[in-house]
Amino acid sequence: MTLRLLAVHAHPDDESSKGAATYAYYRSVGAVVTVVSCTGGERGDIQNEGLEPRAMADRDMAGLRRIEMAAAQAAIGFDHLWLGYMDSGLPENYDPVAKAGLDPNCFAMIPLEISAEPLVKIIRELRPQVLITYDESGGYPHPDHIRTHEISIYAMDAAADPARYPEAGEPWKVQKVYYDRIFNFARMEAMFTYLKDNEPESVQLEQMAGMLERMRDRPDLATSRVPVGDFLEVRDQALKSHASQVAPDSAFFFWPIDIQRDAWPFEDFQLASSLVETTLPESDLFAGIADTDVADAASTNDLEVTS
Repeated sequence: MTLRLLAVHAHPDDESSKGAATYAYYRSVGAVVTVVSCTGGERGDIQNEGLEPRAMADRDMAGLRRIEMAAAQAAIGFDHLWLGYMDSGLPENYDPVAKAGLDPNCFAMIPLEISAEPLVKIIRELRPQVLITYDESGGYPHPDHIRTHEISIYAMDAAADPARYPEAGEPWKVQKVYYDRIFNFARMEAMFTYLKDNEPESVQLEQMAGMLERMRDRPDLATSRVPVGDFLEVRDQALKSHASQVAPDSAFFFWPIDIQRDAWPFEDFQLASSLVETTLPESDLFAGIADTDVADAASTNDLEVTS
């Protein structure tokens, strides 16, 4: 079988800040990796004051973000699909329950039974064993991120049920579902400890100490740490491709890559559900699925196994 991973994200750029190094790692060992962007990101604000194509951003943000997405895709090598829904935006003082102030035609407002159908079709056509999405909170309370969680779980369940959306293809059961947990206390603490031990004069230590204190009470939900140390450069290349959303001095580039590689060369995920047996913690999102160990397969750059 060929190992297949499907990652469902809210906007173009989310795939590069939440798992790009993992996608590059699995691509390097032969897995098929597909990213779905639920919206076009057309309501995103410009986050980079030095953006070169500023005129295009002001005139055609949706078009610019498609260009940026193509560059990020080329950097990592994943397959990419647009689900085609309108960015919901993030109104001031947004209430996720009332959803006040949202366009009735935006992604967050379309009934799930309608918006999920194309994702059901994608799941049945691609037949991924692993699906990555966000948790119930969306990672942060943006309406599109919350809706991305909802549509991912709804479509996954529907895709496995032959009675639902029968015209969307043959049923398929996703075997493992993961939530993004890349930004977590353990990672921050490891980076802080590394800097304190190796660069005690670093000006970042005071700032990191404050961040650690704010994160200290957050539960560590990560169950699975993917070794991505060799893919941090392409992750950053993908991030910088989304120039309208990611400035060169962004916090994404807070730490030099060599420090990250020494202190925390992982991207973290939480196993949310599984139809196969696996032992936690994991270092492989396909643990329990393939007869071939991904770490061993990495040395041969081949994940095509016969079953």
